[in-house]
Amino acid sequence: MVKCIVIDDEPKARNLLKSIIEQYCPILTIEALCEDLPSGVKAIKKHKPQLIFLDIEMPGHSGLELMDFFNDNEVDFSIIFTTAYNEYALQAFRFSAIDYLLKPIQHNQLVEAVERYSKKHHQNQSDKLRTLQENLSINKDWDEKRIVVPSGQSMHFIKPVDIIMIKGEAAYSELHLINGTTMLASKNLKHFEEMLSAIPFFLRSHKSYIVNTRAVLQYVKSDGGYLKLKNDLTALISSDKVDEFLSLMG
Repeated sequence: MVKCIVIDDEPKARNLLKSIIEQYCPILTIEALCEDLPSGVKAIKKHKPQLIFLDIEMPGHSGLELMDFFNDNEVDFSIIFTTAYNEYALQAFRFSAIDYLLKPIQHNQLVEAVERYSKKHHQNQSDKLRTLQENLSINKDWDEKRIVVPSGQSMHFIKPVDIIMIKGEAAYSELHLINGTTMLASKNLKHFEEMLSAIPFFLRSHKSYIVNTRAVLQYVKSDGGYLKLKNDLTALISSDKVDEFLSLMG
């Protein structure tokens, strides 16, 4: 069994989540229902849960402040945030590789989130949570945001603006960075397309390529069409993507 705690200031939200957990997630056992962050911190220290369902928007303390009560080496639990945030703010969660449930919570959402947790609960979340805090505080300054890129047993935290292009390699993706390094990520190209969809200067130019249009130096029409990029890189561009590309380039 997986011990869990629910932290949410709304009684209806707490009870609804409790009901859904009990009905659809039998591997979870609820140790405490907490109405604010201070009581949640006490419950975490008492019950030592493996999983916490944490509301972000609460009076007094934001859920994001949870990290202020623990040292990084004490964070041996996973967090699934519950939130009513808008689409822009949700992008920060995707960048940071932090799971969330959108209110009002649906049972299928919860089941899928718990399945994802079961696959990766061994990962330490402290660095991801710090990245989420930064991404939410930066607003829309894309030059300062960072994304979490899993590579083997490691996680890299990089700025999207430092990516020149991403090339899909089956279940993996090859990231080419402005400093000349190449990184093999254990995520497919669709994952990065969804993650970067809100950033206006990224384009899925081809089934195998995502490009940073800021790094494009030349569009070549011959040989089926391709893009010359910084660092002597090239990326294919499909004919049905040319108009979108030219529009992005102004």
